[in-house]
Amino acid sequence: MCADMNKTFLCNDTAMTVVVAGEALPWMETNFPERNVSLGLSTAPLDFHINPWDIMLCMSGTVIACENAIVVAIIFYTPTLRTPMFVLVGSLATADLLAGMGLILNFVFQYVLSSETISLITVGFLVASFTASISSLLAITVDRYFSLYNALTYFSEKTLHYVHLMLVSTWGVSLCLGLLPVLGWNCLDDPSLCSIVRPLTRSNVTLLAVSFFIIFILMLTLYFKICKIVCRHAHQIALQQHFFTTSHYVATKKGVATLAIILGTFGSSWLPFAIYCLVGEREYPSVYTYATLLPATYNSMINPIIYAYRNAEIQHSLYVLFCGCFQSNVATHSRSPSEV
Repeated sequence: MCADMNKTFLCNDTAMTVVVAGEALPWMETNFPERNVSLGLSTAPLDFHINPWDIMLCMSGTVIACENAIVVAIIFYTPTLRTPMFVLVGSLATADLLAGMGLILNFVFQYVLSSETISLITVGFLVASFTASISSLLAITVDRYFSLYNALTYFSEKTLHYVHLMLVSTWGVSLCLGLLPVLGWNCLDDPSLCSIVRPLTRSNVTLLAVSFFIIFILMLTLYFKICKIVCRHAHQIALQQHFFTTSHYVATKKGVATLAIILGTFGSSWLPFAIYCLVGEREYPSVYTYATLLPATYNSMINPIIYAYRNAEIQHSLYVLFCGCFQSNVATHSRSPSEV
């Protein structure tokens, strides 16, 4: 213990609490300054407080989980939604649902049941879920490309086999990447290796960022080819009808705009965090990590709106589901006492 007039310093091996005029200042770590975001592993101060950024991540996870749970339930319980496209949309919704649940569990475990083991499991769960979400987006893009490129053979049994192969690859790779921190690729034993997201190492985060850029470039290339096919089909229809009507132009423009919105939403959500993973250092303030990570979660919030809720068949299933529940409740409440 060291005394200096009105200041009293309580010193130990790991932390230092500064007391000025009887009031404690914010806690600091001397050996391991917490500049990086810790997912699932809380080095909480003695004066317990909740990071507002963690609250926003938890709220984002709650919205993501609720939105995608509805999509998963509709696809699962609707027999007509068994086409390759809806199978891939269901895979995307499942991945986003798990990601939302992971954000909620991360908040709970970080402030209630903090431990190194839970930290690794939570980080691995989030890595696997978000990787599966991004990979499912790539699978949907590939499916849309083949549905236009091989329109005549798209609805064959061969297409379903390709979809199953993409699903196995998507979830297999995602599971492997999620298991890497749990199996030992982490910085718990050597804090100097930590990245901007603890307990992931810098090399692990770099691998994830590079994988994202590869997927993004593939999606960009495929959507560019899809735009060319859509424009070529519109031009062929116009030649067959000997004129290019305004409706053709509007439909083509709408299709291209939809593709631009899909790719723009995906890029604007994940690019800031992916770039920061490559250039960021663990000494940077954690607010930089939170400010880029939070928009990345919004992609999982927007996915069900783009890929599910805008679909006419899913809209019809939603209408039948909610109207059926509403009519059932009305019928129950409208019964007379004698009928009950």
